[in-house]
Amino acid sequence: MIRATLSCLVALFCLASQAIAAPLQTIPMNQKRLATYYIEANMHGSGAVEFMVDTGAGYTTINEHTLSLLKQAGNADYVGELTGVMADGSEHRLPVYRIKRLVLGKDCVLNNVEAAVFPQKTRMLLGLSALRKAAPFVFSTNPPSLSLSNCGSATG
Repeated sequence: MIRATLSCLVALFCLASQAIAAPLQTIPMNQKRLATYYIEANMHGSGAVEFMVDTGAGYTTINEHTLSLLKQAGNADYVGELTGVMADGSEHRLPVYRIKRLVLGKDCVLNNVEAAVFPQKTRMLLGLSALRKAAPFVFSTNPPSLSLSNCGSATG
């Protein structure tokens, strides 16, 4: 009786684990310099772009140049402003836009990602506002890759 009950509990645990675990989509990253990793992406209106993956950034960031392209394509809506604290400790008021569709790699679609906008053509960051949508995720340095759950499909 105890053995049968234990077997049932193990089987239920295994089934529950499989139901919870989402398949991961692994996207290669390009390493530049010692500890910076970049991922290819695409946003309707911007074409192919590159984001530096920054798990320490609360928001994904885009630049004004890219925002202009996204707005022309109808892929960005104004949300509001935030006070951003930069790496040097300075504070800046930044506009925040919702990107309707962001494709990471070839086929990981994230919808309605909030992004802070930095001036001119500054480097863009893939921060937690996007990564949370694809959580759980795995950041690997060997080989450099970003594995994401909860991706929509670019073909669907």
